[in-house]
Amino acid sequence: MHAAWFEKPGPAHEVLQVGDWDTPMPKANEVRVCLHASAVNPSDVKKRAGAQPAGLQDGAVIPHSDGAGVIDAVGPGISKARIGERVWVYQAQYQRRLGTAAQFVTLPAQRAVTLPEKTSFEVGACLGIPAMTAHRAVFANGAVEGQTFLITGASGRVGYYAVQWAKWEGARVIATVGSSEHAMEVSDAGADQVINFRKQAVADSVMELTDGAGVDQIVDVEFGANLETSVKVLKTGGAITSYSSTQSPQPKIPFYPMMFQNITVRLILVYNMPESAKRQATAHITEYLDHDRFLHRVAEIHPLEDIAKAHDAIERGGSSGAVIVKIT
Repeated sequence: MHAAWFEKPGPAHEVLQVGDWDTPMPKANEVRVCLHASAVNPSDVKKRAGAQPAGLQDGAVIPHSDGAGVIDAVGPGISKARIGERVWVYQAQYQRRLGTAAQFVTLPAQRAVTLPEKTSFEVGACLGIPAMTAHRAVFANGAVEGQTFLITGASGRVGYYAVQWAKWEGARVIATVGSSEHAMEVSDAGADQVINFRKQAVADSVMELTDGAGVDQIVDVEFGANLETSVKVLKTGGAITSYSSTQSPQPKIPFYPMMFQNITVRLILVYNMPESAKRQATAHITEYLDHDRFLHRVAEIHPLEDIAKAHDAIERGGSSGAVIVKIT
């Protein structure tokens, strides 16, 4: 099969190779997917760059966790009726060496989820890490109907889906973005109010929009950098659910103000969240796809031969949509 891989960490153009690789065979309880599209996520480029463990101690790594294609073979224990099924896949390269930047990938059958006929493979490849993280961030603390959410970084891959989840399930959504262009995108996705954090004081704006009441929950892209603001705008008994703290990886916690407000903090890593949460997320995603509720954004599509350009696009930042590697 045709595949991309790296044998050591480093810059994309220096370490990523494209060529022939042995086609994998599915083991017990696995399926093999003939991939049409593979998504590049920030965790993928961090693994390739050496900022996160990639599994290189066991040999070369085919990168990427997310993708979409068609099941073409199954291992023992899996019904052959699944052969020919269109699927989107997630966690293909978590604690594994061989991900979705290839013509074929094998993985546990539950990691391959039915993709409706009307949903493109490029969109299917967008779903794993961003949509599942967003689902967990919105619903981890229970039902959201009637609550007010603050979603920071709402134009990002996770935030954009979080806005849609929260709004469709009955929450009021206040979102923060960094530009007027992103404000329009997020409003179209369902945000009730949008704050440009580059031009407006977020805490003051939130309290004004809520008549001083504050918000019930925060879905946060920058836990440490935003913590002072979060404490100011959360109601007593509120919750912060965060999936990143890049600007402040070791944040200082204002313990007593948070304790006196009875604030709950929940940190999310999509890979090791409970299996029950993964099942809930995939079922909910399928429901939304079936009913055409989702808005999706694909910013760039690159052929497999140009995978280094796709990685560069993620590392540059600034893109408000998914970066896809087209396999077939």
